[in-house]
Amino acid sequence: MDLTDTLKDSMMENFFPAGWDLSVINDCVSSDPSTIDSREDWWNESFQTINCASVGDFDTYMGHEIALTIRKAKDEGRKIAFILPVGPMGMYRWAVYFLKEWNVDCKHVYGFNMDEWSDAEGNTLPSSNPAAFQYAMENAFYGPLGKLTVPENQRHFAVKNVLPTYGDRIGELRSSGADLVVVYGIGRVCHIAFWEPHFAGEYDSEAEWMDQTHRIAAKLHPLTIEQNAITSFKSRTPLVPARANTIGPALFANADYAIGGADGILGRGMQWQGLSLWMTLHHKPTTWIPSTYMPKQKGKLFFLNELAGPLVAECN
Repeated sequence: MDLTDTLKDSMMENFFPAGWDLSVINDCVSSDPSTIDSREDWWNESFQTINCASVGDFDTYMGHEIALTIRKAKDEGRKIAFILPVGPMGMYRWAVYFLKEWNVDCKHVYGFNMDEWSDAEGNTLPSSNPAAFQYAMENAFYGPLGKLTVPENQRHFAVKNVLPTYGDRIGELRSSGADLVVVYGIGRVCHIAFWEPHFAGEYDSEAEWMDQTHRIAAKLHPLTIEQNAITSFKSRTPLVPARANTIGPALFANADYAIGGADGILGRGMQWQGLSLWMTLHHKPTTWIPSTYMPKQKGKLFFLNELAGPLVAECN
């Protein structure tokens, strides 16, 4: 007896995105955790998974990858555009450490935050609010870099008058020889940024879906709200906004290089991200599961070993 057996006429019956087949999703998960990084036919030949034994390893490895990518562009005399997440976050401390250790300045870096909480009109929290993603980035990355930091006029945040310009700004940078690097986490409902799976129902084709650069005041899925209540608001669901401004697949699924991270463990054997990671890696790409487009791109996905499972019942 499980959810698929008991779904009919329950309060969960119309809860999941319409394009989700729970039986297919369940079959993405193997009872053998060691097979989580078994390659699929649709993976980019230059896509790699990097398993990490601890949160410390995860933060260090992912931070090193970000810093190394910045340094390589500097050494080659190229500008580089980064789409940056607030979640995961621990890697920024190590990116700062390595850049400072190598004395690499970031004058060639252009930062674009991928999303931000909003109201129904796309208005966002002031940057001084601790819940604001701009506040998080200034305090975790831009500020700690000190004299090596990204120039202020090259930092872009997902406010309603700037987010719609991302596509053109990034396009201009790429036209001048810059690479686009997308740094990302994976949501509980497999969103990238706050591009939610239920948006797929609004488009007639994958091509139309792929053409979207952004969305203002996006309606978030209930699982996204609850994920953030747990991970960012210390369980206080009423504090979590129900909308956000976000980039779209024209940006996150069109990178020259992508650096991903999955660190969603809670302790005492509890976690929230294992299924989302298995789906990302082993469900065939579909607009109903946005994260399935990330293995199709060149890059690395760092994840904690514990997320591989086995994903079986354990009463905590």
